[in-house]
Amino acid sequence: MSRRNAKAQAKTESEDLITTRHITLVVYPDFEPLDLTGPFSVFTGTDRLLRNQGRVEHAYQVDVVGGEVGSLRASGGLGIVVDRAWRTIRDGIDTLLVVGGPGTREAVHDQSLLTWLQRIAPRVRRLGAVCSGSFILANAGLLDGRRATTHWAWCAELARLFPQVTVDPDPIFIRDGNTYTSAGVTAGMDLALALVEEDFGREVALHMARDLVLYLRRPGGQSQFSTLLSAQESNREPLRELQTWIVENIEADLSVAALARHVAMSPRHFARVFTQEVGMTPGQFVEKVRVEAARRRLEESPQGVKGIAADCGFGSADTMRRAFLRTLRVAPVAYRGRFRTAA
Repeated sequence: MSRRNAKAQAKTESEDLITTRHITLVVYPDFEPLDLTGPFSVFTGTDRLLRNQGRVEHAYQVDVVGGEVGSLRASGGLGIVVDRAWRTIRDGIDTLLVVGGPGTREAVHDQSLLTWLQRIAPRVRRLGAVCSGSFILANAGLLDGRRATTHWAWCAELARLFPQVTVDPDPIFIRDGNTYTSAGVTAGMDLALALVEEDFGREVALHMARDLVLYLRRPGGQSQFSTLLSAQESNREPLRELQTWIVENIEADLSVAALARHVAMSPRHFARVFTQEVGMTPGQFVEKVRVEAARRRLEESPQGVKGIAADCGFGSADTMRRAFLRTLRVAPVAYRGRFRTAA
């Protein structure tokens, strides 16, 4: 091999080392399988995508770590193989995510795990938890003074047990500095997509979302909003920010004129640009966001239809009913009867 080729190979190997991000997923007995496999699929899928495109040798290396190397049973009896024991890892982690599940009740008191997390946390670029994994980070003191979330059913308990943590029950995931927490189960995939977007840009994250068939809401499931996926369509930053603002302010005046003022455009120009960039009119986007918010309330709360209609910006129950029939082909009362959760 010539000296020039050797230098080129050395440079390539150095670049590969820099671009490869080591993801560590922490498990324990009786963890929730989807809390692991969801983010795992997002990261490994992204790695495969970028390797096939010839952009990197390896985008992500994903390790599953636990108390001991070998087989481990997840909730429901699924068996997985633990790659490494956490006590043997002292550095080299880019992103560390603690998964959740029924086993959190025991793992939250595992002093060896808590001590290791306390030691490794300052050495990782990003630290996070999926679902009830937030309880483990909180008990290790790693969420003190931070905003955090978890599965909606456990937010009140997280706030009660750890008053030093500011618990927000609404977002699908929260970033506070380099610390991330997500809502229940499938929200771990939204969090993973957000991390992919940070690392490799919006287009790569969007490609993975489409590949995994991820939308704002899946039939019959938890309909929390993902800022990443709800504001993904526009290439213009002001419009992406506006989409996020709409999601967070559904009760506000969201007429074309009001939204145009928000981004300092004339109503006609705004409507034209928004439709071109997002693929739907401003009115259609607003209706979609409001319907999604109303669906969530119908599933999860005992609030009356009139109250939900008012809170979601419809103005009246009849207006909301027409929007539901137009977009879902089912009336709100019928929708609640079909998809109301046990909560």
